[in-house]
Amino acid sequence: MTRLLLFNKPFDVLCQFSPEGERLTLKHFIDVPGVYPAGRLDADSEGLLALTDDGALQHRIADPRHKAPKTYLAQVEGVPDDAALAALRAGVDLGDFRTAPALARVVPEPAWLWPRTPPIRERKAIPTCWVELVLREGKNRQVRRMTARVGYPTLRLIRTAIGDWTLDGLAPGAWRDVAVPPSRERAGAARSFSRGRR
Repeated sequence: MTRLLLFNKPFDVLCQFSPEGERLTLKHFIDVPGVYPAGRLDADSEGLLALTDDGALQHRIADPRHKAPKTYLAQVEGVPDDAALAALRAGVDLGDFRTAPALARVVPEPAWLWPRTPPIRERKAIPTCWVELVLREGKNRQVRRMTARVGYPTLRLIRTAIGDWTLDGLAPGAWRDVAVPPSRERAGAARSFSRGRR
C-alpha cells in the first residue's frame, strides 16, 4: 500500500535524507524507509512537505503541470501596496522567466504561528507584514524572488498547504500519515491526489 506522509519542516533543515556535514536533514525527523520528498523546500523555508514511497504519486504532487496549488505565507519587509499585490497576481518578470498569475493578499499574522529559531532580523524603522500567496508552479526560490522584485523582501517563508493538505495539527518537526486509497496501478494512487485526499 502506498505510504504518504505530511511533514512540517523546520527552519534550516535540508530536504534530503543523505547526511551533509553537521546539518539537520529529514533523517533526523523521519525514520520511515523508502519515502522521498515530493518537491522540496529550501533550508531557510519552513512548512508543509509531502513524502511518499510511490514514484507516480511523488511526480503527481511535485509536477506543476498537474496544477496542484501550493499556499505560502511570506513575512515581508514593509507593507505591500495595491500596485505590488497587483503585480504578484498578474505575474512578475524575474528576468529568466515570468511567473504565472498567482493569488496574493495581505493577511494578519496567524494565531498558530510558532517562533522561529533563530528569529528573523528586524529593523525598528521598517514594519513587516504577512502575505499569503497561492502558486501553481514552483521554480527555485520563486516566492522570495517575486516579493523582492516588487520591493518587499521575504524575511520568513512558510508553506501552509499543498492542494487540500495542510499544516493543521502539525508542530515543527512533526509528521503524520495520510490515507491513500489502495490501487492496482501507481497511476491510480497518483489520481487520488487530484481528488483532494487528506
